[in-house]
Amino acid sequence: MPPAMTRTVAALALALLAGLARAETILVSNEKDNTITALDGESLRILRTVPVGERPRGIALSQDRRHLYICAGDSDRVEVLDLETWQVVQHLPSGPDPELLALHPDGRRLFVANEDDNMVTVVDVQRGLVLREIPVGVEPEGMGISPDGRFVVNTSETTNMAHVIDAESGEIVANILVGARPRAVAWAPDGRRFWVSAEIGGTLTLIETEGWRVTGHVEFAVPGVPPEAIQPVGMALSGDGARLFVALGPANRVAVVDTRTARVERYLLVGQRVWNLALSTDGSRLYTTNGVSNDLSVIDVAAMRVTRSVPVGQAPWGVVVRP
Repeated sequence: MPPAMTRTVAALALALLAGLARAETILVSNEKDNTITALDGESLRILRTVPVGERPRGIALSQDRRHLYICAGDSDRVEVLDLETWQVVQHLPSGPDPELLALHPDGRRLFVANEDDNMVTVVDVQRGLVLREIPVGVEPEGMGISPDGRFVVNTSETTNMAHVIDAESGEIVANILVGARPRAVAWAPDGRRFWVSAEIGGTLTLIETEGWRVTGHVEFAVPGVPPEAIQPVGMALSGDGARLFVALGPANRVAVVDTRTARVERYLLVGQRVWNLALSTDGSRLYTTNGVSNDLSVIDVAAMRVTRSVPVGQAPWGVVVRP
């Protein structure tokens, strides 16, 4: 094959691979207009907007990626959206005011934080039944399951604790004091540690599973932004676990944290009131939901800069990427 043709074939192959890497759908929950927005991962254009229950916030994909589980807080249920027909096909019991949820690696058990009754509800998604209710602290919020599925961590906003739950027995094995108003949980890939964000405390807490002890903290300082506006909420960990991306709420920034040194590498300016974030399937893009500017910021991870702002629904809150 002539060299010019070889180069052309190689370029076409790379373009095809790039296209495949973008063959994904970005799903966003819009808290104020009760919808889910679906965007094409390549073009970033809106594919459709789907009406769902009242005040949708936390969302998670089913194991086969055919369904989206939606915390419809003001409807007091978890809704199941079929991602082929784009219809809500089931209502799961959840307890009052579900806010965040996490699916166990077995693909069957859904752990749901119910803000109004201080419980974590365990739901069998196949049978549509409540398996267990686990009492935790006041105003449970964050949910994070260890990579091996052994432990579930719930955060309670008013008690200011991370509650470590044995996933099989439902027993609480540790209650760990963290910063004020803890929100999200992010587990390291090796399952030996996890991070907890504290919205009012303005910090991250690092907890080791050996002895369930606090071993580190991260504090934030954004030039020109008052400390009270720096409110860590959602987090996303890079595939290799080396970087933790942290949404800083009304600071309108995403912090990039080196997990090996527990130091902030930089701050990236995004939309107004950034709530949550998710990485693309290949890790090259980071998507953030901005609840006041009603848009999705797109960050080029290699270049560490925002490349696009895409309008979505009213008060976008949760975001997941469907391969």
